[in-house]
Amino acid sequence: MTSPVALVRAAGPVPRPAGDAPGVGPARSEPVTVAFATLGCKLNQYDTAELEALLAAEGFRTVPFDAPAQVYVVNTCSVTARADYSDRQAIRRAVARNPAAVVVVTGCYAQTNPGAIAAIPGVDVILGTQDKYALPGLLADLRKRARPLVRVGDAFAARGFPAIPLRRFAPGYTRAFVKVQDGCQHRCSFCIVPFARGGSRSQPPGVVVEQVEALVGAGYAEVVLTGVDLGHYGWDLAPRLSLATLVRRLLDVRGLARIRLSSILPAYFTDELIELIVAERRVCRHLHVPLQSGSERVLRAMRRPYTLAMYRRLVERLAAGLPDLGLGTDVITGFPGESAAEFGATEAFVEALPFTYLHVFSYSDRRGTEAAWLPAPRVAPGEIRRRTARLRRLGAARQAAFRARQLGRELEVLVLERREAGSGRLVGLTDNYLEVAFDGPDAWMRRFARVRVTAADGPRLAGEAVTPDG
Repeated sequence: MTSPVALVRAAGPVPRPAGDAPGVGPARSEPVTVAFATLGCKLNQYDTAELEALLAAEGFRTVPFDAPAQVYVVNTCSVTARADYSDRQAIRRAVARNPAAVVVVTGCYAQTNPGAIAAIPGVDVILGTQDKYALPGLLADLRKRARPLVRVGDAFAARGFPAIPLRRFAPGYTRAFVKVQDGCQHRCSFCIVPFARGGSRSQPPGVVVEQVEALVGAGYAEVVLTGVDLGHYGWDLAPRLSLATLVRRLLDVRGLARIRLSSILPAYFTDELIELIVAERRVCRHLHVPLQSGSERVLRAMRRPYTLAMYRRLVERLAAGLPDLGLGTDVITGFPGESAAEFGATEAFVEALPFTYLHVFSYSDRRGTEAAWLPAPRVAPGEIRRRTARLRRLGAARQAAFRARQLGRELEVLVLERREAGSGRLVGLTDNYLEVAFDGPDAWMRRFARVRVTAADGPRLAGEAVTPDG
């Protein structure tokens, strides 16, 4: 089989210093240790798994991020100002744990603001989102640098992305993530992600099928399809394909028990995709459909590609076709110019629809985005916090009500490869995105079990095993 590193090199040149300096992982009797910190979305988790596989192929050994390591890699997020702050904290923790270690920073924050990262003492290498695959070559020389090496190319110049075969994720990951799409074609006025990830591009379906087959063969019963703009999958391929077409092909993979879809914009829910999700029980009854605002004016100012009427029709159709659907959404509070009445409209719109959880974000200016220089008046920080808190309380109430409806039911769960902290019970995940804690042996991990729900008043359901499946 072609090695992961060979596949990346085939996709483009990977710079490597001439000769191996002392301390190179493969040349040492003891492998070089590397620790990863991943911030942000599921796509970042997948990107970290790719980097881990690339370095493992070169002889590096992964250790936990809180352990001493010779190399630290921080994979950053930049979706909000809070995310940037968390990135900087993680970078400083890496430097503090071992000041002699090589510290590498990559991801969206590295792409959009490498200067801010270069100002943090102790950082050695800064790699953009398209440059991260050069990491194995750059680590051939493990030396601290007086000034960081910065390699951040034009994200919009990217065409496709490497296919790195993954067979195993980090311990504790029972489900496999598969990146089928990267980048975004939209230009929402508040969003920095297109500038970090570039334009939309898709992995050919044959490559995705091969990857899923390998993961199922390695024991993963559920795969999560990820992308920045997942619903745009296939539009850039020749011939053009759809997400529904890809899902149908994956359903033919022998042994695949579940496919879970990550976030999809409303406009991409074609009749074909909706009918497939409703009819096929192996597609999880869990969907995340971003809303952002319940005000038509604010949606237009955000440059969102849908109307509230379109959104409502979609959600009502999905809820009617999928009983007990786990339905989540994203909402932003405090967008420039958002009035109290417009926030009230958002709250009322959310209350009227059958969401089971909410992701609520406080607006923050992102340098380079249209919203950052809109002439509209800014909402006071205290008012943004108040609005965010109100929606988060609503989201918590919806999640509690959803859990309460499961009391006494018998549910099928995928038993995760970790136990509940404190109680030591197993934890299982339902297809509609609920966790259930129950007693059972380690042998049930990574298998399916049937569990009867006995309590629903905690952060997760509690239950008792009826029988393991399979």
